[in-house]
Amino acid sequence: MLLFSEQIYAEFVEKELVRASKFVWISTADIKSTFIRSPDSGKFVSILEIFAILVRKGVEIRLVHAKEPGPFFRKEFDRFPELMDSDRFERYLCPRNHSKCIIVDGKVGLIGSGNLTGAGIGAKSPQKRNFEVAWVSRDPAFIAQLMEFMDELVLGNFCQRCELRSVCPDPIA
Repeated sequence: MLLFSEQIYAEFVEKELVRASKFVWISTADIKSTFIRSPDSGKFVSILEIFAILVRKGVEIRLVHAKEPGPFFRKEFDRFPELMDSDRFERYLCPRNHSKCIIVDGKVGLIGSGNLTGAGIGAKSPQKRNFEVAWVSRDPAFIAQLMEFMDELVLGNFCQRCELRSVCPDPIA
């Protein structure tokens, strides 16, 4: 299924990501403090609060991003100790990562142009959001390939051959 701009938010974020029951794997270049509707309260809350809620429910979150988030994100992150203290939340920094994909429960996957920001996932107003496109699939072969890519990334398999390792702020391996 092909999604554009706000459809990414309405059809994937609200229907799939926030309802994860086992795991969410996210790869993005940029990450900002993003606000989305909570399925529990209906109010707009930080995506980090959604991650904390999911972690408390036993969902594992894996987040790979290319650059350090800004001060607002870091301050927001500090509000949720379960993200820092839980083995269910993994965060990796890889400056070469520019892939944008999300896998939910190994059943549905998204690849697209948008970063994990309000403008990138279509959660901002129509006058402020980016023009983005994403492909969503439930095809097991598609999901398996995305999962294999994410595993290679977080296991540090790309680090071994990376010629920028000497300037990497936090090599995975």
